[in-house]
Amino acid sequence: METRTDDMVAILLVEDEEIALQLLATILVKKFPGIALHFAGNGRVGLELYREHAPDIVITDINMPEMSGAQMAVQIRKINPRTKIITLSAGTGNSLPEPAGAAFGTDYYIFKPINFALLFTALEECFAAVLQAKSDSA
Repeated sequence: METRTDDMVAILLVEDEEIALQLLATILVKKFPGIALHFAGNGRVGLELYREHAPDIVITDINMPEMSGAQMAVQIRKINPRTKIITLSAGTGNSLPEPAGAAFGTDYYIFKPINFALLFTALEECFAAVLQAKSDSA
């Protein structure tokens, strides 16, 4: 984890499968070296870290022990409705990232196995929105 600066985008990654968490974390910091990355193994710890670090973007698995990604997303939306949330879930299909606000209050829903091109596109759109909001408030 890096110390966050004002111009840095912070991401919270929440995944209960340790190997998947490590793989995603490694890929994210290599692809986007300027991010501050925090990670958790379940939604309860993820929500605690969200409250502590107030990340700009949350990437979360849906099905996890203790608190699901969907339950965590609902709580995060109550704290800050502008946080960008990307949900990852095993399912059928390999569609483009689609707004899933009606389901869990998230911005993107991506099926596993993860198509990294889709994840990177969703992240780049989130980065653009976050950076625009930061420049508007400056």
